[in-house]
Amino acid sequence: MRLECHNLNYIYPGSRSAVIKDMSFSMESPGFNAIFGPSGVGKTSLARLITSPGDRMGQSFFTRQIKTIHYSYNLERLPGWSSTGIHLDKVTPEGKEEFKQELVDIFELNDVVHARFAKLSMGQQNRINLIRYLLQEFDLLILDESLANVDETLRQKIILAIKDLFDDKMFIYISHNLMEVSKFCNQILVMGKSPGAKNYCMIQGQDYKTNGRLDKNRLDQTMLEIMNAV
Repeated sequence: MRLECHNLNYIYPGSRSAVIKDMSFSMESPGFNAIFGPSGVGKTSLARLITSPGDRMGQSFFTRQIKTIHYSYNLERLPGWSSTGIHLDKVTPEGKEEFKQELVDIFELNDVVHARFAKLSMGQQNRINLIRYLLQEFDLLILDESLANVDETLRQKIILAIKDLFDDKMFIYISHNLMEVSKFCNQILVMGKSPGAKNYCMIQGQDYKTNGRLDKNRLDQTMLEIMNAV
């Protein structure tokens, strides 16, 4: 399983300067990887380019053992007049009803499945949206701030559960949480804020998993490397 990007350049429509310039990187093997950087460096643009079949078939992106790519993002909303349970039932593939309930339990949403989507908090809405994608077939799932507005303890519980349940899938986690990215992700693509210049690097994260041992000194070193790269 591999995702490669070669010499990617991207300019926003109507702009003259490239938000992404001459970017090359590769991510391989199942697990959690990350894209990290300050606002405005093109993280979401890169995610959408990876997701677009037309762009993947061009000269910049190459994949191996990755056919289906989904993109989940913060602030993605559903019609507010139906209950969250109805929304989930509609997108749950046949045979995955028990798995859907397992995800609802892990994401701590049992108390709101009968509530209208519009009545949920932003964190609850984001969790429902993420479950919708996890129920589908995919090889790579991009999570663009998909756990925003979720408290830290629950967010980390969800990340560890996803890593356990989907150990044969690839994920790209986009977040502004430096510690979280450093702790849970394997390969971290850092996008520095240097307009008009190539400023990208790949840093090895700690890839912490359930019942794993976390070396706090190595975690601190990873965080320092990322901060220096940004």
